[in-house]
Amino acid sequence: MLETISASKVVPSDLSGKRFDHVAAALFPDYSRARLQTWIKSGDLVVDGHPLKAKEKVYVESIVSLEVQLEPDSDHQPEDIPLEVVYEDDHLLVINKAAGIVVHPAAGNRNGTLLNAILHHAPDCAALPRAGIVHRLDKDTTGLMVVAKSLTAHADLVAQLHERTVGREYEAITMGTMTGGGVVESQIGRHPKARQKMAVVKSGGKEAITHYRVLKRFGHHTHVRVKLETGRTHQIRVHMSHLRFPLVGDTTYAGRQKVPAGASELLLDTLRNFPRQALHAKALELIHPETGDQMEWEVPLPDDMAHLLAIIKAEDSL
Repeated sequence: MLETISASKVVPSDLSGKRFDHVAAALFPDYSRARLQTWIKSGDLVVDGHPLKAKEKVYVESIVSLEVQLEPDSDHQPEDIPLEVVYEDDHLLVINKAAGIVVHPAAGNRNGTLLNAILHHAPDCAALPRAGIVHRLDKDTTGLMVVAKSLTAHADLVAQLHERTVGREYEAITMGTMTGGGVVESQIGRHPKARQKMAVVKSGGKEAITHYRVLKRFGHHTHVRVKLETGRTHQIRVHMSHLRFPLVGDTTYAGRQKVPAGASELLLDTLRNFPRQALHAKALELIHPETGDQMEWEVPLPDDMAHLLAIIKAEDSL
């Protein structure tokens, strides 16, 4: 079944005087630029009730309105990729994402993504923005993700994420021994030199808030529980690195792997060969878009992190 979307947004002052297509991309970030360009050309996306060309400028307090029947996105194909479904109904799909799977297709990863898997599992998601995906996990981060299966659910989940009513808790294994928990409040933006990385920046970034508490301290590592208030790219990895407790296995933000003094060959070998950042989205909490019920899910640590923790714990008892 095709669904219709109807939405209007006011142009804020910081977008005033910019091209219509650029403003549309900022106001409707859940849709691809290609789709927005198509809707501008077809007159489905208008300014103050009038169609404009993509290059025309729009100004503060103008009303950008979208009224369109969503059609399946033919850019991406369904693929029979196994999904671990934790919960599913007509509006929500909650999965336990495996390590090594990219969430969205992009250059170099056009196939084999979570989006392709969702299109196979729930074909009607093809009519939704990004196939119903409303938040991401990094390729090598495991754990819980929620996907919208209806337009109502999509709009509601996006609003919940914006209002920070979605609870997301992670578990991680860091390098170094923390003395206690705390909170990191900063701005996160592109690294000034390494543009493929994110970093804590003094200005020009987006607000990022991470709460963390110690579950177990070891001689050279810490098992932590982390709760997000915001959802910035690589937020936990950046904030833990900023605290000088980077995640085990994080080749992007941990730098050179520190070798624990006096560690056994078993531990050293396990650390050297741990294939990813030790990060798992363990718990998810949200309000059901249709029923209004508070929903909660929790999944155990994946085998690789559980194995690593067991070896670290055994090392401490020697």
